[in-house]
Amino acid sequence: MYLRTLLIMVVLGSLIVFAALNWMAFVSPFKLSVGFTTVEAPLGLVLLGIVGLLTLLFLIYIVFLQSSSLLESRRQARALQNQREIAEQVEASRFSQMRSYLEGELKDFAEKNETARTSVIARLDQLERDLRLAVEQSANSLAAYIGEIDDRLEKAAGGKLPSSSE
Repeated sequence: MYLRTLLIMVVLGSLIVFAALNWMAFVSPFKLSVGFTTVEAPLGLVLLGIVGLLTLLFLIYIVFLQSSSLLESRRQARALQNQREIAEQVEASRFSQMRSYLEGELKDFAEKNETARTSVIARLDQLERDLRLAVEQSANSLAAYIGEIDDRLEKAAGGKLPSSSE
């Protein structure tokens, strides 16, 4: 129970106890002026009735405030739920956009990688052909040099060296 509610209950309880203890004073008649005329009525009961009426009006006002507050909080909860759903949809949309962007980038990267791989393989093939050609030319040059040296040695020896074909 809230402190305010407890305080209100204590005040109303003490008012009821006060009225019960002084009941004779509450019901004794007095001449009361209502502005344009005078009426003879018990002043205590009139004031007690006014307090009861005010209490009833305040209770009605509290119920009205509580119900309007409850309705407002429900309206805000619905609006918050709608905003949450919209935010989740936007987030899901962002994720799908990011996924499609990443898939596109990965596809581009794969294509560039394949292109680079193809060009590297072509370059390696070209280098291999050039290397084979260079080795073949070196082998031919070496064979020519060896043949030339062999001819010179044969000429220098005067034909005394046995040839390998005999």
